[in-house]
Amino acid sequence: MTLALHAYARLSTWPDLRQVEPSCGLGQALASVHGEIAHFHSGRDVDLLLTERAIRRLARDLRASDAVRIVPRSQWVTIRLDASSDIDLLLTLVSVALQAQQQRIPRAADTAPVGCNDQRGAGFVKVDLGSG
Repeated sequence: MTLALHAYARLSTWPDLRQVEPSCGLGQALASVHGEIAHFHSGRDVDLLLTERAIRRLARDLRASDAVRIVPRSQWVTIRLDASSDIDLLLTLVSVALQAQQQRIPRAADTAPVGCNDQRGAGFVKVDLGSG
């Protein structure tokens, strides 16, 4: 079982989450009563809807983690699951995401979050800087 499947199985038991079809059409997704919250795109990558406010509040900690990718102008972050500790990080961030969705105050200028990071081609990409 991949780390993403293990995390998905654990989160699927949370009473505030339910399994849904991902709006991006790829993989599996979980949603709260307020909408989609996590997309599991591969055995390693999970896109998580944190909201702009939560990302701003946690930006320094998120950037310090090698497991988290922040994409500019996206309310989604991508978490790379390489170790069991990354699952713990994901579970913590899902709790933050649930709270952020509950506290979100809709404004006239608010729009639905643009698609997850997978739709932006913003997953983890390794660049080979050694060839030349």
